[in-house]
Amino acid sequence: MHIFTFQDMTLVLDTSSGSLLEVDELAGKIISLLPQHTVEAIRETLASGYGQTELDEALAEVFKLVEEGNLNGGLPSEPVLEIEVPQVKALCLHVAHDCNLRCKYCFAGTGDFGGGRTLMDEATGKAAIDFLLRSSGTRKHLEVDFFGGEPLLNFDLVKSLTAYGEEQASKFSKIIRFTLTTNGTLLGEDETRYLNDKKMALVLSLDGRPDVNDRMRPFDGNVGSYTPVKEALLRFVQARSGQNYYIRGTFTAHNLDFSEDVKHMYELGFREISVEPVVGGAGETYTLTTDHLDTLRAEYDKLASFYLERQQAGEPFNFFHFNMATYDGPCFGKRVSGCGAGFDYVAVTPDGEIYPCHQFVGNPRFIMGDVFTGIRDNTLSHEFRQANLYKKPECMACWAKFFCSGGCHANALHTSGTLLKPDQLSCELQKKRVECALGITAAKLRSGR
Repeated sequence: MHIFTFQDMTLVLDTSSGSLLEVDELAGKIISLLPQHTVEAIRETLASGYGQTELDEALAEVFKLVEEGNLNGGLPSEPVLEIEVPQVKALCLHVAHDCNLRCKYCFAGTGDFGGGRTLMDEATGKAAIDFLLRSSGTRKHLEVDFFGGEPLLNFDLVKSLTAYGEEQASKFSKIIRFTLTTNGTLLGEDETRYLNDKKMALVLSLDGRPDVNDRMRPFDGNVGSYTPVKEALLRFVQARSGQNYYIRGTFTAHNLDFSEDVKHMYELGFREISVEPVVGGAGETYTLTTDHLDTLRAEYDKLASFYLERQQAGEPFNFFHFNMATYDGPCFGKRVSGCGAGFDYVAVTPDGEIYPCHQFVGNPRFIMGDVFTGIRDNTLSHEFRQANLYKKPECMACWAKFFCSGGCHANALHTSGTLLKPDQLSCELQKKRVECALGITAAKLRSGR
């Protein structure tokens, strides 16, 4: 059981069944003591603060919850992973290892991933689509994310591959959903018209307030990008009536008050927002550390209050980490295995090399094959497939495991040297986000919204 407070509520999460209950303070204390204490010991522990009648009533209510199965506490068995051969359903297609921004926290080395600045050619792109179709097995619904660097530097290829993908997918009775991740600097009228005609989902990068954005996301020559990007993104979102996009920002040690950046983007008119903690950069001034945790937890609380305030005012917005499917979420197998990197999902570089995900691109150890000849062997696929919750002792002891699925493989590897030991800071922030998301769900249910 995980017992926590959100605003004025005491909430209990049964981490195995997913039951979320609002209880009074006394019931919360009883539930927290139940696993290690007898009823007599609980009475003795709480006797100084509560009367006998009050304790009796609370104990009866708690045991009723147990009898009804709302407080189970059991742990499901590890699922059997029946499919041994990868069935790829999603490609992160690196059409450009180049970028016109010089973001200081860029994990891709400002776009080139530590190699030369290159663009994917048409033959490689088509081979990547062919690889996806022949490697997808029985899967019908597939995904391709045009990625970089900045993919609009290779916009003609984006158009060509979209057409090719649609044509080839129909031959296999499959459907490819295309997305594009862009810094927005090249979103002109032609690009906007095409992307809207194709109903392509977009991830649009902006870090928030002008000084925050320009500090970390300048053009070459350290010229700020905020003004042209803001104007381009507003035009684009308006042109598609605010649908099928989200604004993706990054917060660092330089803007620990990141809720103000979310508010800023809301005030600009954006309603689909995600702001993520920066990853990596050890020793840099922008790097987040565990010393920042208390500040960051408080900031998520501020953001949750703002989120609910806007909901209650009838002017809501979506914040990615607070949109948690508490009833119709992923199946148990997906909750155990996580993102599917190296098995369901792979990244393809401009020269056609296949990696488990975009975060591993440039590390020779993680080259899985290429789009022309396919995955050379399944060793890496199996390594990632087996790196599930049940192989991670720290995750199995954590109450949030079925919400985060063990976290990001790349973060784990980069901080601990193994896929099986999650990054501590990422874990703590994820747990706080889950508490906020669950608290928001409870607040909405309480208010009937």
